[in-house]
Amino acid sequence: MPSVQESEPGLRARLVDVGVDLVTREGAQALTLREIARRAGVSHGAPRRYFPTHLELLSAIARRGFEDLARRATAAVGDGTATPRAQLTVLGRVYLEFALGYRGMYELMFRHDLLESGHLGLRDTSLPLFGRLVDLVGRARPDADARLVAGALWANLHGVAQLWGWGSLQLATGADDFVPVLRSVLDAHLGPEGE
Repeated sequence: MPSVQESEPGLRARLVDVGVDLVTREGAQALTLREIARRAGVSHGAPRRYFPTHLELLSAIARRGFEDLARRATAAVGDGTATPRAQLTVLGRVYLEFALGYRGMYELMFRHDLLESGHLGLRDTSLPLFGRLVDLVGRARPDADARLVAGALWANLHGVAQLWGWGSLQLATGADDFVPVLRSVLDAHLGPEGE
């Protein structure tokens, strides 16, 4: 049980920390209130004091995933002086590495019910990443509707992540690394590099 001195925000953060660790190790299906409470060392009803619904706790955990992905993307892009195409390549790689390296978190982050629920402003956490994609696509393809092309590019990357995670793309393409697939995705949406 938490000590009397543990602050409310401290226990709230610990519940989210436990959830992040749990989803990373065991996948989204392991994220039950009871299991998070058990691993946090509190009664199974304790999380409800901080997260009235299971959806709110899942949203807080997914928010951490979006924040982590955003940090990785910002670090990878650096000062933003590279060409839009080069930045999109880096962002695509970071996105796929995250999706494949943190599959449980990635699955949780894109659950429709969490994004639609509006809990904890999860959509507000995810939209800036898409906004960055739209901006770069607009700079790389000024002739196109950047929002539509960015949406198609994102959908394509999401599909690559799913199919690569299942082993299907490796079988279909014979590739042992997703980078050639990523290059093809970018060529399909942005035109061949150098044009």
